[in-house]
Amino acid sequence: MRGEAAAIAARRAALERSLAEREQAVARMLAAQQANRAPDALRVALSGEDPAAVSRSLYYVSSVARASAAMLADYRATLAEAARLAGEAQSKRKRLDAVQAQSRADREKLLAERRERRRVLDQTAGEIRQSRKEIKVLRADAARLARLVEELAVLLPAQARKEPFSKLRGRLSLPVRGELTGRFGAPRGAAGTEAKGLFIRAPQGQPVRAIAGGQVVYAEWMRGFGNLLIVDHGEAYLSIYANNESLLKQVGDVVAAGESVATTGASGGNEETGLYFEMRHLGRAFDPLRWVKLNK
Repeated sequence: MRGEAAAIAARRAALERSLAEREQAVARMLAAQQANRAPDALRVALSGEDPAAVSRSLYYVSSVARASAAMLADYRATLAEAARLAGEAQSKRKRLDAVQAQSRADREKLLAERRERRRVLDQTAGEIRQSRKEIKVLRADAARLARLVEELAVLLPAQARKEPFSKLRGRLSLPVRGELTGRFGAPRGAAGTEAKGLFIRAPQGQPVRAIAGGQVVYAEWMRGFGNLLIVDHGEAYLSIYANNESLLKQVGDVVAAGESVATTGASGGNEETGLYFEMRHLGRAFDPLRWVKLNK
């Protein structure tokens, strides 16, 4: 479009030069015509001039008049063409300005989109860094609990029970009444690590009951799990109760099935109050729901 505008401008400049030349020619023609005006009939009759000379003079003046008329017509046509080119150049300029304005708007829009993408990328990168940090913390907490369970397994003596714990599969009850909001193996928090146990949402201060008879082998606060209590049920089976508001038993206490050992809370850093519950055998976590009756 810039090339077209330049071409129109060049044509218009050439026409303006031609107009200037024709204006001068028309001026000269009009001056000659004024100097050689055609005489009227009375002046011819009274002049006494040779009629043949007068006829030649009239023919010359007539030719000049026709040439002047033709030149004036050409001059007007050139003026009209110049005006048309001026209008076309103005129209082209307006379209060019509109295109430039649209280009600037498109460029600003593109820059704004790039800035927004950069902001989103920076935000996403920050979230990824935060998630990685959370993953490290959760993994460190889980590893700490795993080491504790391994140490307990080494230290705990084999205990004789009236009924082996392994025979209780399918007959146990969950340690607290509430809503099951976190299942074994489900992603835990924004970090996406797999949960090793259950989370049962319950009001603060609800009793947490031992799932079976056993002996308390750990009762203390631990990072990531809050007030934590572990019961040994023999045969290398452990039940783990975390996130408690308070612990009602101490290490060495013998507990019976259904006996209150803690109260629900949010000491493990959870947003909701309730109980985090695990079951382990030989140090490995397994799904408690395979061992309990959910209809009670």
